Amino acid sequence: MKEFGNAKENYDNTPIPAGLREHVQAGIQMGKANYRRQRRRTAQRWIATAACFGLLLAGLNLSPSIASAAANVPVLGGLFQVLTFVDYSKSEDGINYDISAPKVETESSLAEKVNAAIQEKVDQHLAKARQDWDDYREAFFATGGTEEEWGSREMDVSIDYEIKSQTEEQVSFVVSFAESWVSAYEEHYYYNLNLAENRELTLRDVLGEDWVVACNTAIQKQIAESVDASGFTYFFAPDKGGFTTVDEDTGFYIREDGAAVVCFPKYSIAAGAAGNVEFVVQ
Repeated sequence: MKEFGNAKENYDNTPIPAGLREHVQAGIQMGKANYRRQRRRTAQRWIATAACFGLLLAGLNLSPSIASAAANVPVLGGLFQVLTFVDYSKSEDGINYDISAPKVETESSLAEKVNAAIQEKVDQHLAKARQDWDDYREAFFATGGTEEEWGSREMDVSIDYEIKSQTEEQVSFVVSFAESWVSAYEEHYYYNLNLAENRELTLRDVLGEDWVVACNTAIQKQIAESVDASGFTYFFAPDKGGFTTVDEDTGFYIREDGAAVVCFPKYSIAAGAAGNVEFVVQ
């Protein structure tokens, strides 16, 4: 455990072999090109066979103006709708954008607050991506890079969301923001809303008064179970930046079965290979 406690620091300080980055980037670019070609072929086949209802959904997903109009359709079977208010894919100046962001449609101050927060984060993320790309380009040429070399570089910027659970009165969803280029950057924001009561749900609402104990016990148990026969685990020791306790700022979502899933960002309590870490608390 003590040796692995320094894993992240050792990893960050490991020298990169000469030429490795260029080979990796070349492979990534080839993979991206193949993926985009496959996605276009899939989209073309879908469009060719879509019926009227399918075409309506396509319009909703591809056109913010259509989505805005569709948001005014009366809610059927619940107090709200979660619609895609902006959805597009495009490439511009070396940046590949794949953007899909949600909007909660209902008459409540909570929905207005959440929608404004999501829009602000979308704007901030796109501005950050643009600035990161400009800074990288400036540094690239300042260190001897050529126009020909720069022409093969690309940056992927994505915004996406996933509804984790939904009833007639409440919804739990995650909005993800990511950049992928020379380095990777990713953030997740969790929204758990009770539209009937016009308020955000908390871990206390889901797990009761002893929610901290319930979360800590479940998380510590699952971390202990991750240790293999040789004593290896991706998780850092508590005194080396590992997990200690949840608090009111800890992210979570609610599964369809009602269980809370507590979430931690990549590198926050475990090595990067573990990715974004999730623990089920029931």
